[in-house]
Amino acid sequence: MEIIQTIILLLVLLLTLYIAMKQTRNPRIKSTSLKAILLDSSALIDGRIVDVARIGFLGGALIVPSSVLREMQYLADNADSEKRSRARHGLDVVKQLQDLPHTDVEILDDGLPGEGGVDERLVQLAKASGADLLTLDFNLNKVAAAEGIRVLNINELAQTLRMSYLPGEKRHITLVNKGQDKTQAVGYLEDGTMVVVENAGSQIGQSVEVEFTRALQTAAGKMLFAKKLHGAKTQQQKPNKSNAKPIAKKANPNATRQPRKRQTPEDSLVKLANQ
Repeated sequence: MEIIQTIILLLVLLLTLYIAMKQTRNPRIKSTSLKAILLDSSALIDGRIVDVARIGFLGGALIVPSSVLREMQYLADNADSEKRSRARHGLDVVKQLQDLPHTDVEILDDGLPGEGGVDERLVQLAKASGADLLTLDFNLNKVAAAEGIRVLNINELAQTLRMSYLPGEKRHITLVNKGQDKTQAVGYLEDGTMVVVENAGSQIGQSVEVEFTRALQTAAGKMLFAKKLHGAKTQQQKPNKSNAKPIAKKANPNATRQPRKRQTPEDSLVKLANQ
């Protein structure tokens, strides 16, 4: 009888140890109505995640595994001066995320990372919990994508939101309205971006070639400023003959008739400035 009791106690003990080891290998993320997003050290050290989270573009609970914290702590204590500074910044970013209102941040105790390191542990956690992975690490990005994990990358987000045109680039644009200054004209890009062109107030309704000079990002959207390229071909509107003033000129029967030179908008501006 005592032997049977001993065997039962051993079985219970083994089962308890098995459950404890399983929980250590596969830690559970707290249940939440939002999709969890795992953060790795590269995303925290970069720091831009604070701004993205502050404006509410991360629709999910942010999960920071303890193995990631220990990795940054190790770098902050033992690495060279540059890596120490970056790791300490990453640890500060965790605190900044926790202080953000309306942002759910969870520190997940996932135990030791094991032989595969922190990257392998992140892939395992993401697969086990169905969470997304936010990382800037190129190799981890590729491995996670191959494992069927949805990867979020702030660099890709920044590239997607990049201005369509940068200062120095050129293109043709149709001017449709006058600007705030009478010398300015306004056109629009295909995506609705307003372009203010300097010294083009007399060319409303024409398509002119411009060079972008600067960009302005506002809460209402982005705005581009450009300058008109002199000598560029424009699509002219037909002149209004009813408003044209006849110019008296003596006929010279001996003179050879010269072809009439077509007046350009630039000529009109020069003539107006000379008056």
